[in-house]
Amino acid sequence: MDRFTSMTIFVKAADLGSFAAAADAMGISPQMVAKHVVFLEDRLGTALLHRTTRRQSLTDVGRAYYDRCKHLLLEVDAAEAVAQDMRTKPKGVLRVNAPLTFGTFSLAPFVTRYLGRYSDMQIDLTLNDRFVDPLEEGFEVMIRIGDVSDTSLIAHPLAPYQMIACASPEYLARRGMPRTPAELRQHDCLAYAYWSPSIPCRWRFTRDGKTEEVRATGRMRSNDWKTLLCAAMEGYGITLGPENVLNPEIEAGRLVRVLPDYEGPSRPMHVIYPAGRRPTVKVQSFVQAVIEEFGRA
Repeated sequence: MDRFTSMTIFVKAADLGSFAAAADAMGISPQMVAKHVVFLEDRLGTALLHRTTRRQSLTDVGRAYYDRCKHLLLEVDAAEAVAQDMRTKPKGVLRVNAPLTFGTFSLAPFVTRYLGRYSDMQIDLTLNDRFVDPLEEGFEVMIRIGDVSDTSLIAHPLAPYQMIACASPEYLARRGMPRTPAELRQHDCLAYAYWSPSIPCRWRFTRDGKTEEVRATGRMRSNDWKTLLCAAMEGYGITLGPENVLNPEIEAGRLVRVLPDYEGPSRPMHVIYPAGRRPTVKVQSFVQAVIEEFGRA
């Protein structure tokens, strides 16, 4: 017999005062109630109940055993309630990874709003631009810019990561407005520094189906685009950055779009999580919220 089931039936019999009442409550026969109690008594080597034809009462051992079983069953019910609760609403710590610039300017404000909606959630957000293996590093959800071909990952497409070029009005008044991508070679471009200085920064622009590529060079490089944005706003050159971040600066007059007749670089973006198992409610909730916020229009 299953010990846990026998404990449950024993506690019910003690609570209700008879095998017959316990049998009715559990939907089994009185003889089956008796078998479960005898199973426990045989296992423990002592009587748990004094039984007569008219009444039953707990022995001293039975009273102590009843108290512990009662406590154990309450703990099991509480554990199941927690598990059920976590299946129906997001709860717990969620480890998320995202690219540095997107994470800083777009994802971080979204995360704070998400936490405001779900008081039982915690987000552990890591930002970097290196390739991350979610299985090895324990990330449950990732935002990835670029194509996703790994079959061990479930990928949901988001709106493309669209880039545009901008500079301050002061810089353009001093150096002039470039009319074509080729003219960027005569300008100070605020280039994003990759992990290796030997990797050149190349900007691609498209117009009428034709793509032109130019190597971005200038007096300043950085692996932090926020630094490049600050430099651009202070008139030190032309920066290439995400359109959704730069548009408010353009509208405020702090920056001017460069090469507005050209489409800047665009890369696919996805929210991903490991395949192979059903995602938890917290993962499902966060992924759906990301899709609603950053999905295709």
